[in-house]
Amino acid sequence: MSNIKHELQQQRGVALIIVLLIVALVSVLATQMGSRLQLQVKRASNIKDNNQAYWYAMGAEQYAQKSIKFLLENSDGVINLNQQWSEPFVYPLEGGGIQAQLLDMQSCFNINSLQGGDQSSTGAGTRSGPSERQLAFKRLMTNINPDISTYDIDTFSDSLVDWLDADSNMLPRGAEDSEYESRQFPYLAANNLMAHKSELRLVNGASIEWLADVLDQVCVIPSDDQLKINVNTIDEESIAVLAALTGLDESGAQDIISNRPDDGYQTKDEFLAVNTISALNMPSEREDWFDVTTQHFILKVKTSYNNATFSMLSVFKVDDNQNVTVLRREFALQ
Repeated sequence: MSNIKHELQQQRGVALIIVLLIVALVSVLATQMGSRLQLQVKRASNIKDNNQAYWYAMGAEQYAQKSIKFLLENSDGVINLNQQWSEPFVYPLEGGGIQAQLLDMQSCFNINSLQGGDQSSTGAGTRSGPSERQLAFKRLMTNINPDISTYDIDTFSDSLVDWLDADSNMLPRGAEDSEYESRQFPYLAANNLMAHKSELRLVNGASIEWLADVLDQVCVIPSDDQLKINVNTIDEESIAVLAALTGLDESGAQDIISNRPDDGYQTKDEFLAVNTISALNMPSEREDWFDVTTQHFILKVKTSYNNATFSMLSVFKVDDNQNVTVLRREFALQ
């Protein structure tokens, strides 16, 4: 009998241990499930907040499209900085808000325009000299940073034209596929228009010492090789661009901006008739670089909702019928 009682006691002890192990296992599983549930709830909440911040930005973009169309229709196409579009837009919303700024994309030097410039030619497809646009770009680099050497300017500008053009003929200080293929991490020249100005970092001759300054004064208009600036929206931060395109020094360009009418020039001819400009006797090609209207705008938007923030850049194009379309968007979560 004593042996039987002893065995029963042992079995009860084993059963108790098994029960305790099961309880411990269930507790661990419940804790893990609770933690995962909290994580999933937080994740779903973050996704909802981020989506809401995104749709706030998209709403601002649609509002900007309508505003641009309204602006052009009610200003006879003449765009200047004293119009309401140029003012920062701040709109508070429940749980967040929208901050937006609409900028004229034609108050900077369009890098893609260097593809459209005609090089001086000696025949048989050989190019002997820089185009007017390339000369203007070289002047711009000098205006931006006088410490950039002539060699660096010639190398970078020639390489930039080679990067954009469709052929494999190198300018005197340019670079084509053979140069880029020889590097530690090889790649090929685009031989096409740029999609974003950050591509300038890939071009032969680019230097970290001055590239950031150049990036501040240039832009890339997608699928557009025209060089056209709005003389009514050039501001003091873009004096170097106006000086480079006109051929004036920066002091002369500053005078042009300071003496500009409050509502801007109403026609391009009115701008070209200014004594300082008319005295330059610019060739017709350079006169075509100037206008009083704008076909490309860029919208910078920052939105917030609860703990989520969102940034977006939208590039707009205005066609001949004054319809406004979005060419490009850039997104960033902050």
